[in-house]
Amino acid sequence: MSDTNERTQLYLISPLQVDGDFPQRLERALAAGQGSVTAFQFRVKSVDQHEAVRLAAPLQAICASYDCAFIVNDSVSLAKRIKADGVHLGQDDGDPKEAREALGRDAQIGVTCHASKHLAMEAGEAGADYVAFGAFYPSSTKDKGADAKRPEPDLIAWWVRLFEIPVVAIGGITPENCTPLVNAGADFLAVSGAVWNGDEAEAVKAFTKAVIAD
Repeated sequence: MSDTNERTQLYLISPLQVDGDFPQRLERALAAGQGSVTAFQFRVKSVDQHEAVRLAAPLQAICASYDCAFIVNDSVSLAKRIKADGVHLGQDDGDPKEAREALGRDAQIGVTCHASKHLAMEAGEAGADYVAFGAFYPSSTKDKGADAKRPEPDLIAWWVRLFEIPVVAIGGITPENCTPLVNAGADFLAVSGAVWNGDEAEAVKAFTKAVIAD
């Protein structure tokens, strides 16, 4: 997962339920993106690792066919077991250096930094491949976490002005409200409900159109 051009890319985060017809929905979303979706985060809760492996398998194969990075939320051990492209760590989910040792130098390691410049700089020093700021808008997916302060787009602008590590904006982002984040220089928009709560293909097309318009 890297920012290969100047245009903001999409980073899809799965809903908690990824069984049933979700593999087909993921494929429709990636097809609609025509290359604008460059990462997918597998985010399931309250299932054991055996079940998580089963659920991940078809989704990982779909992502591979669309050259979309498959990132596991929270669990370094699961990411290692299924040979995922990387892992996304919350502030309580482990150290980026330890994740690097477990997953190897090619793994993509992201870190949740809430609204904190300090946490982001620490993550960068620890070898994170990207930092994630948010939630920028009210979100049912993104917990407020340890830092309840809601960041402003100028936090992204500050980061991209000083650091080369890609930055992900997360939390309540829609095609209608993403413009300030794109204009601030976000490399990726992490989106979930805005895609999966309706027609996923149309939502991805709307995001792509909004990003291009900006």
